Amino acid sequence: MMVELDHVFVCTARDAPEADLLVAFGLLEGTPNTHPGQGTANRRFYFRNAMLELVWVKDEDETRSTLVAPTNLWERWRYRETGYSPFGICLRPVASGNAPRTALPFETWPYRPPYLPPGMHIDVATGTSDGEPLLFAAPISRRPDAVAAERRQPLDHPVGVAEITGLRITLPKSTPTSPAVRALQREGPISFDIGEDHLAQFEFDHAAQGRSADFRPALPLRFRW
Repeated sequence: MMVELDHVFVCTARDAPEADLLVAFGLLEGTPNTHPGQGTANRRFYFRNAMLELVWVKDEDETRSTLVAPTNLWERWRYRETGYSPFGICLRPVASGNAPRTALPFETWPYRPPYLPPGMHIDVATGTSDGEPLLFAAPISRRPDAVAAERRQPLDHPVGVAEITGLRITLPKSTPTSPAVRALQREGPISFDIGEDHLAQFEFDHAAQGRSADFRPALPLRFRW
């Protein structure tokens, strides 16, 4: 597999009150974060191998600036009105032994948000359609359970989920499928299907417990564990 899941974002209302549903479900919340110059902020939930990020627009002028506009974060945040996908999927290229990190399975353009150090950029997939998630790669990232203990986020959730083992994104019927999505479908670790509306279905721990939870209509998320 050339890439693995780093994190998924879903757009929420301002200040992400929807995160309280996930806390009530039994997830421990990690530290929040802001993205200076991009105009967004988040609330975050970490698992052993990846992270779920609830994102909202904090500064509309920054999010709609010439620099940030190509990400369509403004349109994604208002997805119930615009029809844009509310999701973003961040990938980590996989390194094997002493071999260099493998390339992404799709063409990209460099996004240089102000919060990144000089000379660093985010690779964003080209040619995705409005109804598809923003596909991009973390410039530097690692599994949350590989972070030093003193900097590690909460990973032991009361509900008993540990690792994201599957992610299926449902695209609305009218969404054209881009080469980037088709490539990711072939390579993994994400699968896509067509349905009535936007939905991200997370599988935790190979769904060994045989349980599920649906957070719609507040969040277009469904969990199986």
